[in-house]
Amino acid sequence: MLWRSGRRSENIEDRRDEDYAYEEQQGDANPSGPRIRIGGKTLFVVIVVGLLMGKDPIQMLNLLSGLPEAPQHRPSKPTVSAPKNDEAAEFVSVILADTEDTWKQLLPSLGKHYREPHLVLFSQQINSACGFSTAATGPFYCPGDEKVYIDLSFFQTLGQLGAPGDFARAYVIGHEVGHHVQNILGISNKVHQLQQRLSAAQANALSVRLELQADCYAGVWAYHANKQRKILEAGDVEEGLQAAASIGDDRLQHNAGRRVSPESFTHGSSKQRVDWLLKGLHTGDVQACNTFS
Repeated sequence: MLWRSGRRSENIEDRRDEDYAYEEQQGDANPSGPRIRIGGKTLFVVIVVGLLMGKDPIQMLNLLSGLPEAPQHRPSKPTVSAPKNDEAAEFVSVILADTEDTWKQLLPSLGKHYREPHLVLFSQQINSACGFSTAATGPFYCPGDEKVYIDLSFFQTLGQLGAPGDFARAYVIGHEVGHHVQNILGISNKVHQLQQRLSAAQANALSVRLELQADCYAGVWAYHANKQRKILEAGDVEEGLQAAASIGDDRLQHNAGRRVSPESFTHGSSKQRVDWLLKGLHTGDVQACNTFS
């Protein structure tokens, strides 16, 4: 990708130096407590196992480490922009800025004003309006504070899953920003309200549709970004499609040696994710991303 000359976003919160600690459940033990340390292999395993078993990776890590679940958050350090000498953080800043420029142009035609989300860089663990999370959950969007959260080690995990490359990483950011667009459009709230009245299987199916739409929105962003700023090079689209395929639920289950169970999917099959990303890439049309029709 031709990203280095792009504008840097002012909405990056670099909180990688923040320290999260746990209080002991009993007595006057050291209030800072031990900290969870997650290596790359452990991160990969927990993501896959959590997806397969339908478990919360955070709870799994807490059980393994013997730590209580409630975090004690020390006062955070002042928010700073991504360091210019940190290439991965700088890349994220440029991609976020590009999504800002694109969605600011697209949403007024749908009668909405685009509110720029913040993107939080964290290391290993973070506390957000959606609760305490670890790097094992992967990148996520929290509608409670309208922020995208990412531990940059996920990019290494993405490579382990068979999806290296700049556009593979950009697709992940575009997908999470797509969830922010859903929030602005009121789609997320409608889906969550409907899920409360449905069976677990039906609610899960709606979750898949929500994720596939975010894939499509990532494609819509890339379409317009490339049309206006020529950011894509030969092979970039293939990188994005490989990323979408690599994190399909069926691919993850198969690679783990488990039976492929569509009823347990949370994000969609590899084919579904590729198809919807392609639809966004080919049309550039937000309204073509109606995965609920």
